[in-house]
Amino acid sequence: MRWQGNSKRKVTGGKVIAARGKRKFEMGRESAETRISEIKRKNVQTMGGNRKVKLLQCNIANVTNPKNGKTVSTTIETVMGNDANKHYVRRNILTKGSVIRTAIGTAKVTSRPGQDGVVNAVLIE
Repeated sequence: MRWQGNSKRKVTGGKVIAARGKRKFEMGRESAETRISEIKRKNVQTMGGNRKVKLLQCNIANVTNPKNGKTVSTTIETVMGNDANKHYVRRNILTKGSVIRTAIGTAKVTSRPGQDGVVNAVLIE
């Protein structure tokens, strides 16, 4: 788990003397790292009684064609590129901004699969 509180250093590089210790609500969670496989989701409770749907595995994407505005649900074949991490390409991990090859063509992921629970993409030529 990663602590997501404030930094212990100032912008200038000086130390910040903490007025209190770490708190449980500042603790982060492990990333979903959505892979290409049969659909598998996980519900996570968040602050205020809300929930997030983490997409652990998925092989279907909602791909929108920007020319005519039509959206089609299609299968994901593979990840072709990912700016977040170059190693995500060979591991077939989906993140926002990753370029995927689908049955109808190449598309770029616009949603956040690990947070939204769905893969939305836009067709690119």
